[in-house]
Amino acid sequence: MQPVHPATDRRPDGDTEGDLDRDPDRDLDRGFRRRLGVVVALGALWRLGVLVVDKWHQPLLLNDSLYYSAQAQQLADGIWFREIFVDRPGAEHGPLTSTILAVVSWVDDPVPWQRLVTVLFGVLTIAMVGVLARRIAGPRVGLVAAAIAAVYPNLWMNDGLVMSESISIAMVCLTLWTAHRCLSSPSLGRAAVVGLVAGLAALARSELALLSPLVGVLLAVTVWRAAEGDRRARAREALTPMVLLGAVAAATVAPWVAFNMARFEEPVTLTTNDGTTLLGSYCDTTFSGPELGGWSIFCVTSDPAYSMDEEPSVRSARQREMALEYARDHLDELPKVVAARIARTLDLYGLDSLVAQDVGEERYRWASWAGIAMWWVVAPAAIAGAVVLARASRARARRSTRWVPAWAPTVRWPLLLLACPVLSVTVTTVLFYGAHRIRSSMEPTVVVLAAVAAVAWWDHRAARSTRAGEGVGVAAADAVAAADAEDVIAVDADAVDRTVSGT
Repeated sequence: MQPVHPATDRRPDGDTEGDLDRDPDRDLDRGFRRRLGVVVALGALWRLGVLVVDKWHQPLLLNDSLYYSAQAQQLADGIWFREIFVDRPGAEHGPLTSTILAVVSWVDDPVPWQRLVTVLFGVLTIAMVGVLARRIAGPRVGLVAAAIAAVYPNLWMNDGLVMSESISIAMVCLTLWTAHRCLSSPSLGRAAVVGLVAGLAALARSELALLSPLVGVLLAVTVWRAAEGDRRARAREALTPMVLLGAVAAATVAPWVAFNMARFEEPVTLTTNDGTTLLGSYCDTTFSGPELGGWSIFCVTSDPAYSMDEEPSVRSARQREMALEYARDHLDELPKVVAARIARTLDLYGLDSLVAQDVGEERYRWASWAGIAMWWVVAPAAIAGAVVLARASRARARRSTRWVPAWAPTVRWPLLLLACPVLSVTVTTVLFYGAHRIRSSMEPTVVVLAAVAAVAWWDHRAARSTRAGEGVGVAAADAVAAADAEDVIAVDADAVDRTVSGT
């Protein structure tokens, strides 16, 4: 398949502007790399400092980190994905996090080293946010985005936890970056890479399985609009990369799905924790009161039929049915609950409950509150950045001479690409519950769009200052010219007086 450039609707051999055909990854100037390296180093210094000073010898709390850590140790010992307290097959969470942590889990005390692995993925996220933002909106936006990511509490407070967030956020960044490259110049090879990375993201967090179909559809539409020929040829050219992307993503998760289908009593695809998650979201505690729209462990522990010996897939199916039955019995309350879930995810409701949940997952209380405060700044900025990006993209796509910033994106729908994790988070929030962990997958999008808004605001401010300076210069020149004219008139009047007197 011959690559196309959606921003210009032309192929590389066509007559296009050099700027639009250029692959931003091929001309990463040394200045940008050096500055990005400094930002990443500073972000790494902070994360490593927190790890060494406070978390290195800190024991794990009673939360999901115990599962990830213990399963990683099992993998290091050659035990393949079993429950950690009973001898049953285990798929409480996706396999990617535990598999990555298993690399350092063969030592006597692996927890500090497991923490270090998640810190390194957090550092990778800073770099990937910067490179992704640079592809979308230029080097200055890339540096600003990386700087925000380096200090943003909602990113760094996940690093050092033996949990999936640091790894899954990095996988989201990699998915967006590879997808942007594919959208910029579609090819079957690039579509396959996107499918591979999106499949790995789904193995980190189950809800990220939505990324591959979303990106696939976006890719198909992009190629369709840029392709030439009759409708059948355009359809074939558009569907081929989308199908390949989906096939590679499916092939990436297929071994895990097949493994689960063979060892559990009930059908299991990615995880067995959907029943627990639903049961903790659909109960009296989360349908009213201070936990409205959230998730409660007490709803799970109050399950009258719960037993440690119960086969995990059977337990998940039973708890899933309990949750769905509760939802059917409380249909009239669902709009209120869904609204509260969304408000929680957006830090507009249930702040004390959200912070308490963060603390229970080993995040600092002060960092959680700082993250909420910074979210209230970056989220509105991200909305402004989305408007700026949409206007700039439309202007460049139409080859307009009006308001086209130098960093205007070379892909027609970069905003839709950035919206993919947002849609994934929205679906997960509506179906399950609202929390900072649920929102984590869309944080890179928020950071990139906030950086776009920051640079656009700075450019607008600089342009106004320049225009004001030019205006003052013109006014001063006019004043000087007027003064000179008055002097000439005065001189001419004196000459007339002398002439008259002489006469």
